[in-house]
Amino acid sequence: MDIDTTQPWGVAIDYFGRATITENGHTVQIRVYDQTLGEPLAPDPLTGKYPPVSVTAELSEHGDGDCLLRGYGEVMLSPSGTGPVVPDQTSVQTAVSAAVTDFQARTAAYAALCAAWTTDTSSGGSTSGATGSTTTSTTTSGGTATA
Repeated sequence: MDIDTTQPWGVAIDYFGRATITENGHTVQIRVYDQTLGEPLAPDPLTGKYPPVSVTAELSEHGDGDCLLRGYGEVMLSPSGTGPVVPDQTSVQTAVSAAVTDFQARTAAYAALCAAWTTDTSSGGSTSGATGSTTTSTTTSGGTATA
């Protein structure tokens, strides 16, 4: 991911703390937010510190059969001293990297699940390779019997 050095967060963030990055055919949703829930940015009355800022990234890709795989990444930035969090141009890049790593892990887990799950078409039922259980349905004139 290329960092835009003219932007405080490394990418152009809109008023609501969102950005969309499209690279190499993939779309990544970015969010930058704190825990003030829309209130003005002010120090916590008990601790005297400003809230931390979360930078999140979500990578998603659609596959065959309405399959949707996602990867998530998050970076938490804590304030230093008594001032608010200062924008970090590498935080978005770090969150995107974490999202790509999570996406790859989820893709590998999904591929392993698909490899373990086989369909037995000869008996009309399905067999799970992971558990070895078999379900067969037979339709009769009175309804459906499951064995």
